[in-house]
Amino acid sequence: MAERSTAAVDVADNSGDNPLTAKADTTTADGAEAQDATDMSSRNTDGERESAEDPAIRTPELHSGHKLARRYRLEECVTRLDGFSSWRAVDEKLRRAVGVHVLPSDHPRARSVLAAARASALLGDPRFVQVLDAVEENDLVYVVHEWLPDATELTTLLASGPLEPYDAYQLVTQVSQAMAAAHREGLAHLRLTPSAVLRTSTGQYRIRGLAVNAALRGITVERPQRTDTEAIGALLYAALTQRWPYENDAHGLAGLPKGMGLIAPDQVRAGVHRGLSDLAMRALVNDGATASRQDPPCTTPEELAKAVAAMPRIRPPEPEFPAAPDYQRTTYQQGTYGRAQHPGVAVTQPVPPPPAPLETRTGKALKWAVSALLIAALGLGSWQIADHLLDQRGTQSDPGTTQPSPDVSLDDKAAPQLVPLPVRESREFAPDGYPQDASDVGNTHDGDPATYWRSKSYVDGPDLAPSVKAGVGIVYDLGAEKDLSKAAIALRYAGDHTTITLYAADGLSPSSPVKAMPKIATGRTGGQSLEVTAEKPAKSRYVLLWMTAMPYAPGDQFSQAGHKQAITEVVFTGQSQP
Repeated sequence: MAERSTAAVDVADNSGDNPLTAKADTTTADGAEAQDATDMSSRNTDGERESAEDPAIRTPELHSGHKLARRYRLEECVTRLDGFSSWRAVDEKLRRAVGVHVLPSDHPRARSVLAAARASALLGDPRFVQVLDAVEENDLVYVVHEWLPDATELTTLLASGPLEPYDAYQLVTQVSQAMAAAHREGLAHLRLTPSAVLRTSTGQYRIRGLAVNAALRGITVERPQRTDTEAIGALLYAALTQRWPYENDAHGLAGLPKGMGLIAPDQVRAGVHRGLSDLAMRALVNDGATASRQDPPCTTPEELAKAVAAMPRIRPPEPEFPAAPDYQRTTYQQGTYGRAQHPGVAVTQPVPPPPAPLETRTGKALKWAVSALLIAALGLGSWQIADHLLDQRGTQSDPGTTQPSPDVSLDDKAAPQLVPLPVRESREFAPDGYPQDASDVGNTHDGDPATYWRSKSYVDGPDLAPSVKAGVGIVYDLGAEKDLSKAAIALRYAGDHTTITLYAADGLSPSSPVKAMPKIATGRTGGQSLEVTAEKPAKSRYVLLWMTAMPYAPGDQFSQAGHKQAITEVVFTGQSQP
């Protein structure tokens, strides 16, 4: 039975480029797009056609500053065509940037857009740009999705040249695995182009537009798995060669020479990784003719993901360290090495080094004299110490003299004591623009173990980086600069494993990245409590609690099963001021 799927995808472009705009594109088996020439009025920066709006479709009259659901404030229109518009907006409730697609409720594709958005939201896979809301209200249908301020389009990355082998390997690995998971749930993309793939600052690839963009444009195909697989092959081909694997130019990339057919990437550009070149061909050529290659074609994302896993893993390049300046280099001089050579002077045998000064006859006599003096000094010192101790014993026997208690030392009395450090204010830290539970951070220091702050649930783990994100965290304000010694953290979920690191931050909303912050201490646990202790007290007013690993936990009323964690209470302790 032939596959058939209707999908829709996110149109808005986080980097500000125009979104893909085709009125009713039908993706064919070879990856090209069949479009009605009568509806094409211009070619956008992605190399695709824009269609004029159908005058029969009423476009909502919206403007900057308009609010949807008294919550989403529209800021900038990204595109407006075919009766729908896409906006960059602000979620005023959670104070974060979002993207919004708006179309009238009587639009012929309104029902399919709502269905596609809700199906995508139910998937809940962090490898996709998440649909946050899908609502029909006041004669409007609008879909709200994540906005990734730190992400860069693959189109932008390829504008500066092909990707390195490791980056191309990560691209095909992450995208094929994500699409295989989506197809297992019956979801297709059908518009998987370079503008639909984003790379975050942590190196994670995110796919936008799953089951929304295609529905917005009314795209359907007979074999959705084959279409998405070929699209991944085209992405890999472009990443390796900086060329689009068809004759027509597209997405800011030049196409292949006319009349030559599909050429393997390692024949287009020198130095292309042979294994990745083979993968691109296997994904692109799905009729069994894989050029001169012996491996069978890949016709589904699942098959492609398995083919990627079967090839030798490509390691990241070793970091290059600059050579030290000449004045920092140390030359070990032994024999003739490191010795200045004068012109015309031939070096024959190395000159034997002179004997050590103390090995001569005079040196030996000097050693005996010094030894005698040391012995005499030690004897005199011992006599003086004994005399002093006897004087102290006589003083202690005098009833009129007050002495400290023998079991309490003066050093112990002067040592500062550890006391709880109260938290004045707290704020969630989300450098990627996507907080976890920003409204509940106060629950982590309210003294009530029944309340808590929680993270979202993630498929990958326990370590968040690099597949999910760099980490999640909360910044605490201690009210003034304090000497912090340790933090006791109560957790909601046990398992393998939770990792938390404390950093000294420069404010409640730190201006510097985590890597640039002074590290106070780190700890790891498989239980529900963790004590993070600094080797020596760290002076800071603001403390970042940064979580980089979370255990697997079952689903609950807030989130599905996955890698997640919740913090019920945090208590900081430090030295009291003398």
